[in-house]
Amino acid sequence: MNAGVTSRRSVEWPTLAVILGCYAVWALGTTWLAAQWLPLGIAVTSVMVALGSSLQHEAIHGHPFRNAKVNAAFVFPSLNLLIPYHRFRDTHLDHHVNGKLTDPYDDPESNYLDPAVWRRLPGVLRVVLLFNNTLLGRLLVGAAVSQVAFMLSDFRAATAGDRKVVRGWLWHIPAVVPVLLWLGTVGQMPAWAYFLSAYAGLSLIKIRTFLEHQAHERASGRTVIIEDRGPLAFLFLNNNLHAVHHSHPGISWYRLPKLYRDNRERFTSRNGGYVYRSYGQIFRQHLLRAKDPVPHPFWN
Repeated sequence: MNAGVTSRRSVEWPTLAVILGCYAVWALGTTWLAAQWLPLGIAVTSVMVALGSSLQHEAIHGHPFRNAKVNAAFVFPSLNLLIPYHRFRDTHLDHHVNGKLTDPYDDPESNYLDPAVWRRLPGVLRVVLLFNNTLLGRLLVGAAVSQVAFMLSDFRAATAGDRKVVRGWLWHIPAVVPVLLWLGTVGQMPAWAYFLSAYAGLSLIKIRTFLEHQAHERASGRTVIIEDRGPLAFLFLNNNLHAVHHSHPGISWYRLPKLYRDNRERFTSRNGGYVYRSYGQIFRQHLLRAKDPVPHPFWN
């Protein structure tokens, strides 16, 4: 491995530049663009909400500064309104225990269910979850499905006395306030339009997460590589190279492509060839066809 890949700057300027650019374009989308033509304002704002989520992911993994509190401060405003940064941080770091990946209980980001739980679900809910396992479904209802599951899980934890969960939601209040103040004073976008933008932004992120992990007997075979280098790869800050990220979670987003190019054979061999060439391929194959079952196929 090239030593230059693992070196850290005191400030990672490309990441900082994207953070500042994201806020600037988000501000433009919620004001001037929304006033000129509301659909354009909604579209631009949605993309910035998605980019903001990608930037929060970078902050969780120690970017662009070496100080975790400074990183959190730079991405603290909750552009998506729904997901507390501290809860995202805690659940995502739990998700990075690779041996737990896809576990219906221990992986907070798993879309699989225990087959026994699946058999007890009402028929309507099964239909929704089966639709959610298509890319179209993930785009339309995925954000709602995951948000409801996330909030129910946190509610159970909070009522059971988990103070960490309670603190995470309390910190969400000051994260939402500046966004609402901006929208209520400077913004030119109606409340319903911003809520639509926030939901659409979370839906865009579902394109990235749709194939990130698959059920596999080996932990190393559970994480995807999507070799796309287009606009979606930038929107997701190269997290489409997901197996590379899971192997080296401390590597900055802009260094992942070179790390992958220099070690492609090793990464693709290690994940058992779980590789897609582009997001176009994924849309063609899975827009209307489920990627896998909802009940975990290897769950005993």
